[in-house]
Amino acid sequence: MKQRLIDTLSDVGKPTRLYDTPDGTSVLALPYGGRVLGLFAPGSDENFYWTHPALESADSAAKFYAGSEWHNSGGDRTWLAPEVDFFFPNYPKTDVYWQPRELDPGNYQVVVVGDGECLTNRATCLLSRSKARVEVEITKSVAPAQNPLRHERSLADLAVEYAGYTQRTSLSLLSGDAPIGLWNLIQMPHGGELLVPTYVKTEPKRVFGAVGPGDLAVDDRLIRYRMRAEGAQKIAVRALAVTGRIGYLVPARNDRWALIVRNVFVNPSGLYVDVPWDDPDDFGYALQACHVHSGLGTFSELEYHVPAVGPGTGRASCEDVAQVWAFRGGREAIERVVRSLLSPVVS
Repeated sequence: MKQRLIDTLSDVGKPTRLYDTPDGTSVLALPYGGRVLGLFAPGSDENFYWTHPALESADSAAKFYAGSEWHNSGGDRTWLAPEVDFFFPNYPKTDVYWQPRELDPGNYQVVVVGDGECLTNRATCLLSRSKARVEVEITKSVAPAQNPLRHERSLADLAVEYAGYTQRTSLSLLSGDAPIGLWNLIQMPHGGELLVPTYVKTEPKRVFGAVGPGDLAVDDRLIRYRMRAEGAQKIAVRALAVTGRIGYLVPARNDRWALIVRNVFVNPSGLYVDVPWDDPDDFGYALQACHVHSGLGTFSELEYHVPAVGPGTGRASCEDVAQVWAFRGGREAIERVVRSLLSPVVS
């Protein structure tokens, strides 16, 4: 799967960059769209991330990229918030949703920095509410992330695959007079369960869609969200409550299970500017989860926001550092990983 994906994208003029870390993890980056498109454990050809089915062959990929619709290749991408300003050109009307092509795919360039390289995109975007323009620069790079369980003697017999990386994302507000923030999103195979550890019991905010009563459970220290329904749904969780780890548990091939964990820094003192569509004064949401089973595809998204830069924040730039830890193995082994990293409640 890994080499076929690389070859397919090369055939349609979308070359990739492959980064191999010291522990054997392979991270496949697609400069077109500034994405981490693939994450592979040592010796494995199975991607932890969702990629668009059109990328399975050169013919379908060529038609996909030639189309006028949003080129949602998949994987780990970066957008900007507030969503109501960047993605709803007619807000407060929400009848038109438009992914600004200046952001995605943008015009990411590969830049050599020291012994490594990064992806950089400079864009000018129109904000729907103020009608002001902002000029920004987004820079992304990847680095190793060692297995966080490697020193746990009680897990020495754990038979799981591991892959991980650290992503550094920076945002500079070059011109414009509005607070804006980084918004990182991973697309994963549909049909799993999101696990959000919290410091206190907290009810997620429904952003859109109807979440079935059997799909959302809120305990004192854990939110569980089954991302399996048709259509589209999205929830948001406040920065004050979340610990900074978010996990996604999903069946994998050959009776195995996969767990994808994003480890992020949450700062409740920061200004989180993404807001519910129907309440633009309701600030403070750091984590979100969206699942889609529609014409856009069939995938689940694990999303997090970074405190804003711009007016009222005291800064014009920021850098975010976050890890992705991914595991694959038998159900019992993966449950042990869940208990170690996220919560004792997994059944």
